[in-house]
Amino acid sequence: MRILILHQYFLGDNDPGGSRFNQFVKHWNNMGHDITVVAGNVNYTTGQKEDKYRGKFVVKEQYSERTEIYRTYVSESYNKSFLGRLWAYFSFTFSSLLVCLFHIKRHDVMIVTSPPLFVGITGIIVSWLKRMPMVFEVRDLWPESAIDTGVLKNSLLIKAAYLVEKLSYRFASKINVLTPAFRHKLVEEKGISNNKIIFVPNGADLDIFQPGPKENWVREKYGLQNKFVVTYLGAHGVANHLMSIVKAAEACRDIPDLVFMLVGDGMEKKSLQAYVDTNSIENILFVPPQPKSAVPDFCRASDVCTAVLKKVDTFKTVYPNKVFDYMSCAKPIFIGIDGVARALVEESGSGYYVDPEDPEDFKDKIRLLMSNRELAENLGISGYRYVTENFSRESLAERYQTELRNMAI
Repeated sequence: MRILILHQYFLGDNDPGGSRFNQFVKHWNNMGHDITVVAGNVNYTTGQKEDKYRGKFVVKEQYSERTEIYRTYVSESYNKSFLGRLWAYFSFTFSSLLVCLFHIKRHDVMIVTSPPLFVGITGIIVSWLKRMPMVFEVRDLWPESAIDTGVLKNSLLIKAAYLVEKLSYRFASKINVLTPAFRHKLVEEKGISNNKIIFVPNGADLDIFQPGPKENWVREKYGLQNKFVVTYLGAHGVANHLMSIVKAAEACRDIPDLVFMLVGDGMEKKSLQAYVDTNSIENILFVPPQPKSAVPDFCRASDVCTAVLKKVDTFKTVYPNKVFDYMSCAKPIFIGIDGVARALVEESGSGYYVDPEDPEDFKDKIRLLMSNRELAENLGISGYRYVTENFSRESLAERYQTELRNMAI
């Protein structure tokens, strides 16, 4: 089977960020499928473009023996402002459309993954002109999440976004949702037929993220020996609401040998660092984005890992992929996201919910695990068992390819 994937944020070798489709591609290659990926040429986390892509509209690369990537033009204004990010989205929509139409032959099936939502325009046109069945994958509920976080305010853009969403659902052969809450939202509120929806969630990269020694090179390099380390791994954007972690660190100044480690980059990082400097908060460590191969060691070096999002109703529907990474390394989790993510952590017995607007709640949970290391270890073990039994990326890749085969027949 020949599979075309349209994914603006598909990672290059060792890039930081979520590797959902990188892992799917690897497993699908092993199953004998040939893959073409159309992706952007600006890194999602850093907003930067490698020198080999500068001044070029499209660059074709061989990713593996059975997978090729077309890196297409994206504006480098991605992390500079909302308008810059919007232009980055639209620039990929235009460049990916031209590449799909003039550089790529018909495949058996196409996957279009969103956000950005506007990539649905490319998917609709290419699917129709090349007569390919399309899976439209919903990784986040756009435009609702952008509206709820205050990122999307312009009424015309909001109307345009809802129109693109509606058309993407209409013209898709199937819609893949990453959480059960997404399915409920689409069926009950948007009138999508349940028969049109498939469910292949985020999962665990168990061949990358595994338990390992806590006292590793990360602790040595960053002076974390004999420290209790609370780690966040990922984007530093508006939706991520990392100010809640900064405020928690501020509230925990009186707890000795405690360090909050924030690994990654994004639009809000400079303002977070400015707040920390202005208020002399000394128990926070900002670490730049790391290559994918190094990220598991940062997770292993932690005593607790955390995931937070802005406290809005839309985010009650999401499973952050980093939660699965934390579970795979057998780390206890503080989840600052209510809804299905909270339910996942509590059902798995891997950690506790913390109110992202209440630093004292965060502080109380930290004191609990600092005083009871056996409890912390048991939480990590419970999460690891749960994720290996229910969310193996390899088994999810098998489930996904079965759905794709049914569409391609």
